[in-house]
Amino acid sequence: MSKHLNTALRLATQGIPVLPLRAGKVPFGNCPACAKNVCGGRPNMRIPGPCLCPYPCHGWAAGTTDPGVIGSPAWASAWRSAATLAYHPGGAGATVLDLDDRSAIQWARETLPATRTVPTTRGEHWIYRGTMPSANAVRPGIDIKSLMAYARWLGSGTGATVALPGAVRALAVKEPPTAQRAPQALSVPRGGHRGECPHRTPTYLDRGIAMAEQRITGAREAVHATVYRTFLAVLSTHGRCGCLTETHTARLFTAAQAKGESARHCTDAWTNALTTLGL
Repeated sequence: MSKHLNTALRLATQGIPVLPLRAGKVPFGNCPACAKNVCGGRPNMRIPGPCLCPYPCHGWAAGTTDPGVIGSPAWASAWRSAATLAYHPGGAGATVLDLDDRSAIQWARETLPATRTVPTTRGEHWIYRGTMPSANAVRPGIDIKSLMAYARWLGSGTGATVALPGAVRALAVKEPPTAQRAPQALSVPRGGHRGECPHRTPTYLDRGIAMAEQRITGAREAVHATVYRTFLAVLSTHGRCGCLTETHTARLFTAAQAKGESARHCTDAWTNALTTLGL
């Protein structure tokens, strides 16, 4: 029995859907009966029609926790030639933030809550509890792997797995292409519901605003998208308790305009973020 098959069977008992990868870290191609998806696909691929193929077909959707399938004769050839092992994070209830270089890791350390970390060849995988749509290149050197995607199994890593933060979800959200134009003034709707602030201390809010300013100021590309995602992240954390003030929004707008954004775009991005979050 190959080491990858042994590992796969162990992970399956933990509820982690696994699949073999061939050389180049890519899934095994569809078998002749499933070539070009003539079989109709698998239900969890959101393609109509079941697939009864016994082979490890259909990329990430081949991931399974069924030891009978994993150890079946139909999968034996794949395990013998497998170069490595992968898993479906979304199927395991997790999201992998794939940080591909040092600058991406530094950004995560300064911006996101610490969670379980797994070293990779060039960077790190940060694993959060919770699922979301997968997305590539959400920031330079950063991919998100969760639903309908696979990630290499590189070990269990270290540290506790924490809940998926709003700042990671915001990375995959694109600003709506159209929106009703709002006034250009800095006096904009802050959103949220008045009441006791759940953050208990203004220090938490001030630190969050300062980090948001740094994120905007440090943007080397895609400034327009960075501004929107930053506004979305701030509002997802602080927008519902009513603790944001005109001073806070002015600080964010000032940072954005220092990067070349117009006051009108800042207002539109803020309004779009409020709409996306239902505030």
